[in-house]
Amino acid sequence: MKYISTRGQGGEKGFKDVLLAGLAEDGGLYVPKELPQFSAEKISSLRSLPYNELAFEVIKPFVNGEIEDSILKGLIDDSYASFAHTAVAPMTQIGHNEWIMELFHGPTLAFKDFALQLLGRLLNHVLTERGERAIVLGATSGDTGSAAIEGCRHSDALDIFILHPYQRVSEVQRRQMTSVLDDNVNNIAIHGNFDDCQSMVKESFADQSFLPENTRLVAVNSINWARIMAQVVYYFHAALQVGAPDREVAFSVPTGNFGDIFAGYIAKGMGLPVGKLVVATNTNDILHRFFKDNDYRKQELKHTLSPSMDIMVSSNFERLLFDMQNRDGAALASLMDSFQQTGTLSVSDSAWDDIKVLFNSSRTDNESTCSAIKELFDRTGYLADPHTITGVRALAEVDIPEEMPKVVLSTAHPVKFGEAIEKAGLETPALPHHMADLMEREERYSVLENDLKKLHGFIQEHSKHS
Repeated sequence: MKYISTRGQGGEKGFKDVLLAGLAEDGGLYVPKELPQFSAEKISSLRSLPYNELAFEVIKPFVNGEIEDSILKGLIDDSYASFAHTAVAPMTQIGHNEWIMELFHGPTLAFKDFALQLLGRLLNHVLTERGERAIVLGATSGDTGSAAIEGCRHSDALDIFILHPYQRVSEVQRRQMTSVLDDNVNNIAIHGNFDDCQSMVKESFADQSFLPENTRLVAVNSINWARIMAQVVYYFHAALQVGAPDREVAFSVPTGNFGDIFAGYIAKGMGLPVGKLVVATNTNDILHRFFKDNDYRKQELKHTLSPSMDIMVSSNFERLLFDMQNRDGAALASLMDSFQQTGTLSVSDSAWDDIKVLFNSSRTDNESTCSAIKELFDRTGYLADPHTITGVRALAEVDIPEEMPKVVLSTAHPVKFGEAIEKAGLETPALPHHMADLMEREERYSVLENDLKKLHGFIQEHSKHS
């Protein structure tokens, strides 16, 4: 298993190098040169496995022996041992042939825990093995930050700096990050939006000359291939429970950065019978506009009741575009350069028609978010958060064969988004017992202007590498 950049430069890399690099040297994203193939017989053989053992079988080919199997299995076992539900990703039926897969039973109550609990352990293992230390630099629109901090806080080999848009994440989301007081954890609120934070992270990776000597940046955002790799597992987990490999399965996925749904695309490429992938967005709908009209155009970012999807430009979309350009790195690089200059892109009609066979999309505004939360609760007693509900609502918006099982990926616990729940006319649930005192915990974070030099100065000052 080798990895290549979407922009065609830099040659082939192994898993460990891709893990530590995050973003490729040419500004592209790493993808496998070829995907491992799982036959129907192989997929059937996985049906009875608990989640951690399934994860080992799905992840092992991507690591390709660079981490000894017994060590890799131990890291995976540790990653999911702290999840609050023994099924790790339990399924709840909400209608005829419709399920919600709950991905919020990890330590920070969001789907990001599935990847980041493992990523932190992988990074610590490889860095310790190499006798290195590193700085984690990431941006969050709400959930990535707390999951990354939880995954990295105990690592002796890492300092972590997480940027979030000032006053644009929910209070629960902010406090989950800022109440972690470990010496290696640094939370920074940036005056701006998520895209400003993400842009600063990308620029920092592109030019790391500001770093202390003998230090590297590592990425925990979904640009890091290991994030996608870990998320592929729960597509297999859900599909096996609703009839795979004997039945095709549709997935409806709330997404802003395209990482969570791209993992489903990878699962299909490995042989999982994924019949349809539905991109569920809020009014920041660049992905919906692409799949509806072949129009990927920057627009003004809007603040919504589903803030983790308040993203103007989807980082992982480049990985799909690479395949749509027939894996031609030079063509993809030219397309992305044009997008950088003009703020818009489209693909050939034939490429767009081909990808639409698998993908569909839906957009949900704030008003529809609240009404759909209430409707689902009244109908089933199930309380969905404002991101998950976009996936539920999308099932009614798009055409999926009635006989095809439909799975919505539930991305977060509703307690994290009390404003939306209350606007839906319902009561916000209580915090789970392990974080019942969250609102009383001491907070620590810094507020910075949207200024790259100031950010770099802060990192230099607060890094233990200095």
